[in-house]
Amino acid sequence: MQSVNVHEAKTHLSKLLEQVQKGEEIVIARAGMPIARLIAYQPGVRKIAPPGAMAGEIWIGEDFDHPLDEQFDCLQQSGP
Repeated sequence: MQSVNVHEAKTHLSKLLEQVQKGEEIVIARAGMPIARLIAYQPGVRKIAPPGAMAGEIWIGEDFDHPLDEQFDCLQQSGP
């Protein structure tokens, strides 16, 4: 693992990125104290759940498709 200071990282960023692309890890330090790690990007693995995977975890209420007219009565303006 290579360690570089902030100035060197800014000056040689392209070279450091090439090293990271080859699998190396770079530590960027300020005044000798590590502050960041430059590593290769790893896209997350996104799993797609198969149909029916949430069976038993989701339910729909009996009144799901009942009219909502009464629910909005409180929003009507009264008077002029």
